[in-house]
Amino acid sequence: MAIQIDTEQREAVLVEEAHARPVMSVEVLEPLPSPRIPYRLVDPYILVHEAVVRITPEQASLETKHQHRGFDNLWYAISGSSSTGHSTGPGGAMERARLEPGSLLKLRTGRGVWHAEGIGRDELEEGKEGTEMRGLLFWVNLARKDKGAEPSAQLVKPQDVPVQQEDGATVRVLVGEGSPVELGTPGLILDVELPRGGAFTSPVPSDFNAFVYMLEGQAGVGAKRRRASRSQIAVLGPGTALTVEDADPGTRFVLMAGQPYGETPLFNGPFVD
Repeated sequence: MAIQIDTEQREAVLVEEAHARPVMSVEVLEPLPSPRIPYRLVDPYILVHEAVVRITPEQASLETKHQHRGFDNLWYAISGSSSTGHSTGPGGAMERARLEPGSLLKLRTGRGVWHAEGIGRDELEEGKEGTEMRGLLFWVNLARKDKGAEPSAQLVKPQDVPVQQEDGATVRVLVGEGSPVELGTPGLILDVELPRGGAFTSPVPSDFNAFVYMLEGQAGVGAKRRRASRSQIAVLGPGTALTVEDADPGTRFVLMAGQPYGETPLFNGPFVD
């Protein structure tokens, strides 16, 4: 008997392991960019990194200050806390932000910003040496017309991130309805936890690109219930909804979606023109 597939549901057209690479002395998992995932399928998302940052004097004293331009840089604290510096103060002065568990820092790099000075310095001063922050960093492109925007910083505290309870799922809306964070293009970013496993469904506009990155557990993703597990990315095809089923207890994932620009970014390390 043929399986009837709801054509409105998006299919996981590709599932791939994140690869590991060192970045500023930290080993990161990098699901994006990937040589196997064409940018047109994930536009406007340029890069996704997951990493654990350990708070040590060595880390805080490393020369990690670097420049960015041309995109929104978002850093999400999954667990633990850390702090960082960025040149979004008056006249380009360095200012600091502290990320607690569940908080989100958005840097609009625009025409250019310095970032990542003294990672974890604030925690060291509070005697928290040896603690760790697990974070998710992602870059979201800006339209070419907006790449000269004034740099800015926005720190969203955990209590300001909308949280929804939906049939056993805890959903944190990082970008989307109720969130104070706006990208340069309409977008949707959800952190979804399924403590008891089971299923989850969310509408995703048909004109958005979308993918799922698995933080914990495993589940069947999309119309054909393709299995995806910890540290894997599942790129979604056309449709109007994401369905996740048969999730193991404790499964957690991030849904990232956005309206593509249809522009070809020019990559130059930390600059995206």
